[in-house]
Amino acid sequence: MNDYSNNHPSSNPHSINSLTNCQKTIAKGHLIDSNNKLYGIFQAFSPLYPEFKLDSRISDQFSDCFSFNLASKEKNQQKHMQQLDEITLQSSSSPNSPIVITDASVKNDIATSISYIHIHNHPLIKMVHHVTYVTSTEAELFAIRCGINQACSKNDISKIIVITDSIHAAKKIFESSPHPYQLHTTSVLQELCRFFTKDQNNSIEFWECPSCLNWRLYQAVDKDSKSFDPQPMFPSRISWDYCKKIDSNNIISHWKMTFQVSDGKRCSFLNLVDNNYEDIEPSYIKGGPWLQAFGYSNSLCAWATRAITNHALIGEYHLRFFPNEDFSCPCGDFPIESRRHVLFDCKRHNGYWNPRRDSLCYFILFLIANPKAFVFIDHSLSVSSN
Repeated sequence: MNDYSNNHPSSNPHSINSLTNCQKTIAKGHLIDSNNKLYGIFQAFSPLYPEFKLDSRISDQFSDCFSFNLASKEKNQQKHMQQLDEITLQSSSSPNSPIVITDASVKNDIATSISYIHIHNHPLIKMVHHVTYVTSTEAELFAIRCGINQACSKNDISKIIVITDSIHAAKKIFESSPHPYQLHTTSVLQELCRFFTKDQNNSIEFWECPSCLNWRLYQAVDKDSKSFDPQPMFPSRISWDYCKKIDSNNIISHWKMTFQVSDGKRCSFLNLVDNNYEDIEPSYIKGGPWLQAFGYSNSLCAWATRAITNHALIGEYHLRFFPNEDFSCPCGDFPIESRRHVLFDCKRHNGYWNPRRDSLCYFILFLIANPKAFVFIDHSLSVSSN
């Protein structure tokens, strides 16, 4: 909508772009706020790029020309390093197979993207770029983009080896669905299409090299990427993905602040700790800390939620909602059947014992070992995946 209004201002006399600066200042509303925000974001993606159309995608035309080699599991890391050494030795003896090693780092909202290009009997080509307000994935992808473009520009190149610790960023190049990195992936795809079209035997291989491997060639690039300390330049636009990151961080900060006050989670919420005995904070990553612990079972999830929110059929529940009913514990040792009493003291629920039942993992183990605790129906509750 914004692009169309910019190119055809007369098409809609009531569009935001037709307003004067004074009118925009006076006007209030979400559209004006969104327009002001989007004005500071540089273009990142478009579903109309021809490289992403059906039958025009590189995966449709040159599916045999590219491959990914992921790092082995921990016990096979030595083998993976040997493979990296072998392909390096082979490429160093061939003038037609450059090695591109990339890395990126982000410091104080400034990203450094760096690429090393090794070609037989050629001096090392080093490319370093700095940019403000992008995510680490964008910086990694830009480093890969620069390295591939530089390698493709050399004559008589038939095979390109790309070594990176961000294989997930490299895979974005071949994703056909719209994503906020298409500004970079389109450039890479255009270059690779020309490269593959020159000769059907041309190819590119992507090798994952986690920084924890401490592989010698990657270590040099990683050290170089972290050695820079550039200063921010203003004014500066931000990337689409970085904008989403800012919004996400703001929402999470507000979410955590609201969660910590009593009005947000109420006094009945059971405060649990993680495996490091730190307070559990809300998060959306992989479903959040609670769902990671019991989200594999619908019944266990509902059961644990009732216990955590203290909305279970125990004495405290009766006292709150049905004060005329009996709220003492059936064990006969406590006048009020409280959640704490059930967890730590009640002799009716002793199928499992651990002093740290305020730990989420031990709390779940307690529920599984005591199927009659915190339930509305007195029967064993299956915790198998539904």
